[in-house]
Amino acid sequence: METDEHNHDEGIELPVPTSYPITTALGVTLIALGLVTTLFISLVGLLIAVFGAVGWFRKVFPVPEHEYVSPVEPAFRAAAVKVSPRQVNHLELGSGGHRTYYPVQVHRYSAGIYGGLAGGTAMAVIAMIYGQLFHHSVWYPINLLAAAGVPKMAEADVNTLSQFNLSAFLVALIAHGAFSLLIGLLYTVLLPMLPARFEWFWGGIFTPLIWTAMIYPMFDIINPALAQRVDWLWFVICQVAFGLVGGYVVFKSAKVQTMQSWTLAERLSIEAMKK
Repeated sequence: METDEHNHDEGIELPVPTSYPITTALGVTLIALGLVTTLFISLVGLLIAVFGAVGWFRKVFPVPEHEYVSPVEPAFRAAAVKVSPRQVNHLELGSGGHRTYYPVQVHRYSAGIYGGLAGGTAMAVIAMIYGQLFHHSVWYPINLLAAAGVPKMAEADVNTLSQFNLSAFLVALIAHGAFSLLIGLLYTVLLPMLPARFEWFWGGIFTPLIWTAMIYPMFDIINPALAQRVDWLWFVICQVAFGLVGGYVVFKSAKVQTMQSWTLAERLSIEAMKK
């Protein structure tokens, strides 16, 4: 039977625990921090690092300090790790048909632009219908949307909000168009990762409800005028209209394969002459 020189009748010989290594690390960190702040912090770090390094050195030289630790009873030791007989099939470089990354196919960015414009148009039409039915003016929701960027619209009364304003119209058009394009581009990435059987539900209904719930607590900060006058039922209808129309346009667009199924030569755009 082999004997271990580190074993002892009192237990197993181990190095004595010490806080000097972490003290040294703290000092080195303060030295680096002082390089981007002030020299005083570097000097303090240098003193701490020297103190930790000297203490650490004395724990090791000339004679390492050890202690004897009693081993754990066999009944309380961790169980041995069981090795599974199953094997994993490794993918080869350039092999096709695998699903290293999800999804395998995605929509083109142009589909997101078209979907964003279509969804934004549907959303604008629903909003103007609401304005005409309840406030007898299609400009009412447009001016409310522009209130975040046009200060005078934030303090305007109902009569002013019901009238056409060129600056408010331009601000609302730019803001609505930009957000519509961004959401449309987001759909090109989001839709392929949703369950295929219920993609219309997740993309057209569930996703708009999620982002409506996310912007609800921020309305008072982003657009206080809209937060005070918004009709939440019609607001949700507008969001769902955007999701259904924009999501449908993106969903019906052709998909392209991602580069994960390409060979290495195709990824590097290497061309070779055929014999």
